[in-house]
Amino acid sequence: MEARTIELIGVPMDSGKRRQGCLMGPDALRTAGLLQALADLGHSVSDRGNVSPAAFTEDTSGRLHALQETIAWTRTLSDVAQGVPATSVPIFMGGDHALALGTVRGVANAAAQHDRPLFVLWLDAHTDYHTPQTTASGNLHGTPMGYVTGRPGFEGFPEITHPIRHDHIAMLGLRSVDTEERAALEPSDVTYIDMRHIDEHGIATPLASFLDRVAQADGLLHVSLDVDFLDPSVAPAVGTTVPGGATIREAHLVMEMICDSRLMTSLDIVELNPFLDERGRTAQLMVDLVASAFGRRVFDRPTRAY
Repeated sequence: MEARTIELIGVPMDSGKRRQGCLMGPDALRTAGLLQALADLGHSVSDRGNVSPAAFTEDTSGRLHALQETIAWTRTLSDVAQGVPATSVPIFMGGDHALALGTVRGVANAAAQHDRPLFVLWLDAHTDYHTPQTTASGNLHGTPMGYVTGRPGFEGFPEITHPIRHDHIAMLGLRSVDTEERAALEPSDVTYIDMRHIDEHGIATPLASFLDRVAQADGLLHVSLDVDFLDPSVAPAVGTTVPGGATIREAHLVMEMICDSRLMTSLDIVELNPFLDERGRTAQLMVDLVASAFGRRVFDRPTRAY
């Protein structure tokens, strides 16, 4: 694996849902040794610290939770993501999954500036394809994919000038999809792989097919890794637990295949809630998975004592 320049960007964002704790995620990843794990693999790694949202005034009268704060984060993160040099790989350390409203928009704008298509690999139990009108919970961490693909209904958010094409998206690990999301996704060209498909056919084949499409298009690849992609028995530090998720072995395989492809140009790590963790085991697992995505191999993995 060639050495890469990596920028760690902390996003202590906790506005996308009502259950609090994800604002501690960036520091948990730091404490678990993310920078050192990547540096030990020969990469040049810098920590840019935490970003803060633009100024906002919250309106609590509506149905949506922390709408103005989430819009403010989206504006800031769009600018931050778009401004990362093309020679660097940003890792956005979240923070809840609403951060992808800004990170994906920003990297999509940057990709357009370089006249290259952006592809998104969404590793998540949920599709997050809602709009502010369809979300029953009012939690905006369920809307990023709806937003960045250009679905209507995001008044007040920055305009999506470079929507992600549906055939440039793969959702892997799905097992909790609302009726409205399913109805909107089924006729689309999104590649969506649920856990039954993975149980029946394995995780490598659909991922390899998607990565081949990215390579053939000379695309950039944004990976958004939600803790709830994993089974809660191995990754308990998440407020949206859905049993039946990916195993540690499956998750490492995904990350190693991403590494082998040499396609990933940006990464989200989201929904890590240290308040719900057990002796830091989830934070440590996320660090190990990121290390696999940047070149650590099975024989290099350390033994963990939780």
